[in-house]
Amino acid sequence: MASRGVVGIFLLSALPLLCLELRRGIPSLGIKDLVLLSGRIFLLLALLTLVISVATSWINSFKPPPQVHRKEGEEENEKRQRLARKKQQEAQGEQASRYIQNVLKPQQEMKLKKLEERFYQMTGETWKLTTGHRLEVPDLPEEPSETAAEVVTVALRCPSGRVLRRRFFKSWNSQVLFDWMMKIGYHKSLYSLSTSFPRRPLEAEGGLSLEDIGITVDTVLNVEEKEQSSQ
Repeated sequence: MASRGVVGIFLLSALPLLCLELRRGIPSLGIKDLVLLSGRIFLLLALLTLVISVATSWINSFKPPPQVHRKEGEEENEKRQRLARKKQQEAQGEQASRYIQNVLKPQQEMKLKKLEERFYQMTGETWKLTTGHRLEVPDLPEEPSETAAEVVTVALRCPSGRVLRRRFFKSWNSQVLFDWMMKIGYHKSLYSLSTSFPRRPLEAEGGLSLEDIGITVDTVLNVEEKEQSSQ
């Protein structure tokens, strides 16, 4: 663009000279002289154009490329910004991890524990929530048939509301009732048996049989949670 402007300026400056020469020499100039004059003018213009083009290229060679004009301060600023963003992301990640570990996880464990407690309370198996009691599952004797003699049917009404029934020989040791209670999930250290009416605790002492403790007919017994004494 600069070389074209310079050429245009030279053409405009050479135009008056050309007109002056033509006015001076019109009467005596022939066709040959005009051709020679035109050739000289075009030759001069060509030389000027060549000189301007070379000079322009030489000047432009000293100009730094656009990338060089970028300041080092801007690059350092970008590096600092990238480092700051990285540190911020790491800090946010650590904060989220601590929040999950210290807040969300304990909350989830507490909710799960409450659900577990509620479930065992509904099923009447709160003994499973305690520690220090070893779960023992005693073996029960085979249940007698419905047509066997000297047989009574005992029903256990559980805290959950369900009622379970089983047949026993009257001559069996009364301890079999507590073994049955433990078999269905109620530990005797936390639960006791009592008669329905009149309500009285059922105690199996020594080698007393079911008949000895008064169970001679079909009976309904209640499974009740013992009151825990405060230490």
